[in-house]
Amino acid sequence: MIKIYIRIDFNSDDALYIQIRDQIICGIASSAYQEGDSLPSVRELAEVIGINMHTVNKAYTILKQEGYLKLDRRKGAVIAVNCNKLNSLNEMKEELKTVIAKAICRNISSVEMHEVIEQIYGEFEGR
Repeated sequence: MIKIYIRIDFNSDDALYIQIRDQIICGIASSAYQEGDSLPSVRELAEVIGINMHTVNKAYTILKQEGYLKLDRRKGAVIAVNCNKLNSLNEMKEELKTVIAKAICRNISSVEMHEVIEQIYGEFEGR
């Protein structure tokens, strides 16, 4: 089982389960977590972070629904990235619509958005 380092910001507007989900996805993107790695049990992660088990369970359930993990009776939660690229692109397009709309509302140009995207890709590719 791999060690998961989750930093919870209790002052954040983001729900705790969203913070957990996002950090695990970033861990997969940065190769900190590999295909087939087992995550801590819901109970273990909840105890380490100091939050309710249901919150961790909700994060794991969403990660499963989004195709980042599978739940195995023997191994528990396991990293298993669903690589259906066409579906992923369509989902990403929908998610980006809101991000781009926010950028437009804040007078952030397309060029500036592309620079940010390139920077973020570089951070993950540099690992």
